Order: sequence, then structure tokens, then C-alpha cells
Amino acid sequence: MSDPATTVRDERQSASDRLVGAHVYRSRPVARERTSYGLATWQDKTTGRSDALISRRERTRLALVELKPTANGTVTYHKVRTLDLPSSFRLPNGATWSPCAEPGELPQVEGMVVDPATGTLYAGQEDIGTWRMRADLTAKPVLLDKVRQYGVPAVYDEATEECTAGADPGYGGARLSADVEGLTLFQEPDGDGYLFASSQGDNTFALYDREVGEDNEYEGGFRVGAASPTLDGAEECDGATVLNAPMGSRFPNGLLVVQDGHETPEFPPGQAGAHAATGFKFVDLGDVADAADL
Repeated sequence: MSDPATTVRDERQSASDRLVGAHVYRSRPVARERTSYGLATWQDKTTGRSDALISRRERTRLALVELKPTANGTVTYHKVRTLDLPSSFRLPNGATWSPCAEPGELPQVEGMVVDPATGTLYAGQEDIGTWRMRADLTAKPVLLDKVRQYGVPAVYDEATEECTAGADPGYGGARLSADVEGLTLFQEPDGDGYLFASSQGDNTFALYDREVGEDNEYEGGFRVGAASPTLDGAEECDGATVLNAPMGSRFPNGLLVVQDGHETPEFPPGQAGAHAATGFKFVDLGDVADAADL
């Protein structure tokens, strides 16, 4: 098992419709709207359907929809069912806890991925942890791992728009720091593999065994560090994906792509004060396997 701080180096950087509830709208300003937020697609082997799972901003609801082609070459959908994850939790001391947020906001899900071999959905509820459930949303979800901040009382200050945390009662996990963000699946040809979870709060990734029968045992972790003084690592990562196949001479062992939410330099040359720069980092999958001792 590797240390979560094990570092791997990154190698290089490099008007849509959206689904909201039961309707599709053209793009327009959405800064404060409770729009669709996370998305995962998969093909259900038992039904042959092409499905999508969608989460909603500032809400705990997940929706399962069937994707259907139309005669004119577009795609429509049919809502199958929804599932609401918890927004409050009973702690071992008998208290009820909810993560601190602005009034009216609930702990949302963003990162999601489906294991097609087992029909298992993994969903990252940002301030809570990583959930495991059937991808058809027909069974009770299991909280696979909690964030370190789970159970910590906090009070929202409207003046500063910040949460002031109290004493940590020690009910949280040891591997994830809020927010839980991007989830991706490293699939091996023999059926083995790993779930990667972005731990945004400490800029690391946690790895879990793909095997549900072994309760997705924790296998280690890593961080994507700087490749050079001018090419930084990945921080505040919102998403990632794994391609376990040779990708040319640069990435002969496969490829991990991670979003870097805090690029260096922070602003493009000559654009100080504009939106902070973000980017993507490409990492050879062999380096990840070596660093995490997979």
C-alpha cells in the first residue's frame, strides 16, 4: 500500500444543450441555477439500454434516463427513475449532522462513474464521501468512504460567506478531503482494476479495489506533481479519466488525464485579473502504477 502523498509527474498539458430535470434548454447564464451537474453514461447489459445518470447542482437527487436515437440523427431520453441521497446523517454520538452550506443548498454530487462489468455506480457527494450503488438505482446506496470533515460541526456566516468549523469529533475518514470530485475506473483485461477518486481538499487521488465482493478495499494513493519549474502538477482537480491501452510512444502504458483547477501561472500572460487559468495534465499510467504500487 502506498502513501497518499506519493507523487507522479505530469507529462503535458493541453453552444451545447443541457438536461435540467425533465427538459432540455439552450445554453444561457446558469451561475445560480440548480442545473444538471454530474454525468455518467453506460450500457446496461441486462436490458441492452444506453443509459445516463445525472446529478443536480445543490441537490442530492440522482436521475437515471434511457438514451434513445431519433430518426433525424439526434438523441432523446426517457426518465426511468430517481434516487435521493441523504442530506443529513446520524452520528455515533446520537447527534444529527449536515455539512455546512449556504441556506437552501444541499450536499451535491458531481463525480460519477459506472463499472460496466457489475452495473455498479460510484458517486462522489462532495462534502460527504463516495457512494456505491446499483447503477439502475434500485437498491440502497452504501457509503464506501467518508471525507475527513464528515461530522465536523460548522456555522455559515452570511457576512463572509464562509463556514466556521468547530471541533472535529473524529467520525470522518482518513483518505479523502472535501470535496470528493472526479471518479474514474482503471479496468484491467483480467477483470481486476481500481476506482480512482479525486480528493480535492488535499490534491491527491485515493485508489480502491474494483472488486465489490471485497468491499472496494483501499489500495493506496498518489498526487500529480510538477514535471518541471514551468509545468506544475494538478491542484483542485474536478475530473479525471483513465485509458488503459497504449497511447503511442509518449504514453506506452496507457494514460491518466486529470483536470488542473489551479494552473501556474494563475493567469495567462497579459490577462491578469481575468478568469484564473485551468488545464489538463497527461500522466503515463505506468508511472501511476509504480507510484501507487499497483
